[in-house]
Amino acid sequence: MRDRSQLPEPMVKIIVEHNVHYEHDINYTMQLCRWVLKPIGIWHLIYGHASRNEKLISLALIVTCFSALCFVLIPSGLHTLFYEKDINVKVKLFGPVGFCLTSTIKYCYLGARGAAFGRCIRHVENDWRTVQYQDHREMMLKNALVGRKLTMLCAIFLYTGGLSYHTILPLSSRQVSENFTHRPLTYPGYNLFFNPEASPVYEIVFCIHCLFALITYNITTAACSLAAIFVTHACGQLQILMSLLGNLVDGKRSKDTTVEKRLGVIARQHVRILRFSANVEEVLREICLMELVASTLIICLLEYYCLTEWENSDTTAILTYFILLISFTFNTLIFCYIGELLVEQYSKIGSAVYNINWYDLPGNKALDLVLIIAMSHYPPKLTAGKIFDLSINTFGAVLKTSVVYLNLLRTVTT
Repeated sequence: MRDRSQLPEPMVKIIVEHNVHYEHDINYTMQLCRWVLKPIGIWHLIYGHASRNEKLISLALIVTCFSALCFVLIPSGLHTLFYEKDINVKVKLFGPVGFCLTSTIKYCYLGARGAAFGRCIRHVENDWRTVQYQDHREMMLKNALVGRKLTMLCAIFLYTGGLSYHTILPLSSRQVSENFTHRPLTYPGYNLFFNPEASPVYEIVFCIHCLFALITYNITTAACSLAAIFVTHACGQLQILMSLLGNLVDGKRSKDTTVEKRLGVIARQHVRILRFSANVEEVLREICLMELVASTLIICLLEYYCLTEWENSDTTAILTYFILLISFTFNTLIFCYIGELLVEQYSKIGSAVYNINWYDLPGNKALDLVLIIAMSHYPPKLTAGKIFDLSINTFGAVLKTSVVYLNLLRTVTT
């Protein structure tokens, strides 16, 4: 009996009027992003389809999250800038306070640009609804899986490093004297308002700091998830475009159509992807700039903290800061990899056009492909505020810059 795995694939795929599994596919694509955005109240601002009760819950979550951010940012910021006189302690506080500030800005940005993010999500949903061929759907699912994996990796690294910093480090730094136990908090500055080491005040503030950590890492993971979903979706659409190009000459998929109609479908698909990519770049550029600048400075500070704790022989602090360093480095790598992935997929279009049997096209139809080839030489790019392109080269530049800042910082503090 012949092995089924060796049977030739049919030349014509099954065509459906629309994707009957689109609800499942949309949920599969957006699931992790929704899980991250809902606890911080942003999902319904972005998605828009919400009942009255859901809107009220979302508003309550936004107020709670913003209050927690301000509860940490304002006292610790004032303490770091105006009250702390020791330069080494001040530098040690710049990292967490700076991350708190950038997280608050990103949170406000996600809420303010919710409508723009919502338009991109609706574009993704429409593409899932209108996909016709089963192999095209499989391409999109494969790229959606890449987006999910990037989101999960970002969340794992951030939560592992962040929660260890907010729990293990302060608990291991307790100092016991004869009649008093000094219990430090991750973020100081509350002694301006009350005694933060008295019970149950210390326990309450400690829990709020843990809640704050969850909120900030949700914000960063949400930004990464949105970028990963949009870019991997664009990559899936580009793969579909290349599949349509392969069907242009012989029309084996759609024998009842002419070359002109197939060219029209390809042109519309290409323009649609270009517009979507432009919208994604526009809505993500500020967040990417914030991530790139903040990550450069925080990586520099974490390198400094590791060296400082190495000199102090504090094993717990070294491990905690090293885990955080890996987390932020990997998070930066994810953003840069996403930008690299988009450019790489767009660059393949020119080769895909040239590799088809364009010389068999009737008349001068091959000339219509020249514009697509020309456009492939200028692929859309994810940028950080239109200043830097997100790519692997940019990631290398971030690491080099952080080392330069580290040398400068060590010169100033020693």
